[in-house]
Amino acid sequence: MTPTISSAFDSGAIEVVSDGNVPSSGDITLRIRKDSHADFRQWFHFRLSGGRELPCSIRFENAGACTYPEGWKDYRVVASYDRAHWFRVPTRYDGTVMTVEHTPERNAVWYAYFEPYSLERHQALIGRASDSPLVRTERLGASVEGRDMDLITVGRRNGARKAIWIIARQHPGESMAEWFVEGMIDRLIDRADPVSRRLLERAVLYVVPNMNPDGSVRGNLRTNAAGANLNREWMTPSMEKSPEVFLVRERLQQTSVDAFIDVHGDEGLPYVFIAGGEMLPGFGSEQARAQSEFIADFKRASPDFQDVHGYSAGKYKEDALKLASKWAGHTFGCLSLTLEMPFKDNADLPDPELGWNGERSRKLGAAMLEPLLRSVDHG
Repeated sequence: MTPTISSAFDSGAIEVVSDGNVPSSGDITLRIRKDSHADFRQWFHFRLSGGRELPCSIRFENAGACTYPEGWKDYRVVASYDRAHWFRVPTRYDGTVMTVEHTPERNAVWYAYFEPYSLERHQALIGRASDSPLVRTERLGASVEGRDMDLITVGRRNGARKAIWIIARQHPGESMAEWFVEGMIDRLIDRADPVSRRLLERAVLYVVPNMNPDGSVRGNLRTNAAGANLNREWMTPSMEKSPEVFLVRERLQQTSVDAFIDVHGDEGLPYVFIAGGEMLPGFGSEQARAQSEFIADFKRASPDFQDVHGYSAGKYKEDALKLASKWAGHTFGCLSLTLEMPFKDNADLPDPELGWNGERSRKLGAAMLEPLLRSVDHG
């Protein structure tokens, strides 16, 4: 069997510098490809077939030309034999080329930038949530390529209950964001969980697990099928270029918003942190208080969360209102945050085998219910 590289599957993305066959030496040269219709370049996901017990040296020759080259420092590629358990493999970066040294134990092994979250798993999440009497699922409309834009509503709205919105995966390669949402949803619908029960007495949660289904399937890092970076579309979305944002923003304006969380991943920083709204015009003392209390409560809820490392307050000053959490915070005067998780590991609580992964993202999503509950209690 001649070893080969392939990526013609959900979220697959790589360029092989040859005809796809792997030399008997195990020396493999690859290029990380651009997003469809855009110049962002970072995500990869591919399968090596027929490489069992072959000592492989996998070179990503254009790593230094990617969008976030600093993201490769202290980064390790993830791999899996069954697409269920993902582990980190030895990786080095010399400033130009990133190289993985790995001897596969089986004939099929998958490699990826981060643990993928598949369209099939998304569908299973929608189905599992729909089975709960606490949940109403809804198709808001279609993406550029006609995929479903799903909204999960947990709880029942009345005049006293707060409206909390959580959106995830505007940047499709940030798959940890949908893992986070899965953990949050599973805890919300657990009727034996006292935190979720109390939260749903005080609030209704509107959750969009995947804002960018086209980009997710295509294996893009940051853009949709039209080449739009959705987290720069919130001022003037359109049904032609960014229907995903247009549809969600329209629904947001129908429900009003008391709190808004936009879930992401950061390529460079090995920490979990939030970016707040303190740079916004009109950011008031009540928003500042709610933001400060949320941060303190989240730190108590999860040791994975911290507030020492993160973005400077002025990072997005010029185009702030194009971003989802900044637009929502300014429009509704509410607690509105961007949550970031690492592609690497959490430097505060490192895991040499797994790094940051899907399961830790799930647990963090579940833990966020506690600061959300305290937020609605304080408010």
